[in-house]
Amino acid sequence: MEKIKIDRINELARKSKIEELTEEEKMEQALLREEFLSEIRADVRASLESIEIVDESEYN
Repeated sequence: MEKIKIDRINELARKSKIEELTEEEKMEQALLREEFLSEIRADVRASLESIEIVDESEYN
């Protein structure tokens, strides 16, 4: 995810702690968070799919 989007997520999170976000900001925050989580899930999935399980009994 682009740094500018991560910065915006953090900016909205800080703002929400101080004051109520507008409906537009809440929707933007939700979309950005979902995009971020989607990328994290894809990265984890790719990492897990690249794991190769080796049966140690084959080497003994």
